[in-house]
Amino acid sequence: MTTRRRPTREETRRRVLAAAHDVFTTHGIEAASVADVAAAAGLTKGAVYSNFRSKNDLVLALMDEYVAERQREATELFDGAADAGHALRDVGKHLVDAIHTGAKWQRLLIAYAVSGQRDPELAEALRTRRQRLRASLAGMIERMAERHGLTLPFPPDEAAVVVLALSNGFAVEDSLDPGAVPDDLFGRVLAVLGTAGQAS
Repeated sequence: MTTRRRPTREETRRRVLAAAHDVFTTHGIEAASVADVAAAAGLTKGAVYSNFRSKNDLVLALMDEYVAERQREATELFDGAADAGHALRDVGKHLVDAIHTGAKWQRLLIAYAVSGQRDPELAEALRTRRQRLRASLAGMIERMAERHGLTLPFPPDEAAVVVLALSNGFAVEDSLDPGAVPDDLFGRVLAVLGTAGQAS
């Protein structure tokens, strides 16, 4: 008789996060419940709560994963590009590709972040994450500028705000009108900003 191996805590966590992404994307974050996520993962609510304190905790974990993956991919593209122009265009195209495939999810996160301002604890958690994200992105932008000899048109922290605002705006536009954002638009905008920095 074969004994079924119990999933590890990390395996359970991965199942919960995958199910949460599917449930939230299908039904919306506000409408979905922890019970819905547990059912989709084939687990009990207790198994979910043993890994995440609340639905907010689940959403924040998914946000962290989404951001970390985009940053990892952008870093690889920056590091592998021969020059700044190619780096900016490649990163921009990659971000638009990610927007096209995940526009609904990104739009849901934006809406959740806005509505989360009603909850002081959630609002503080979101604010802290955005600060970390901007600081990390600013560091990446500064390293890229130094490596390729670019003069930035804005300080790195402000450039990070511009990039994030563009990414969020493109996601909303593409979600409301699929195909409205050309594949190379983000890259062209970033290249123009880089050129403006050189000209100044």
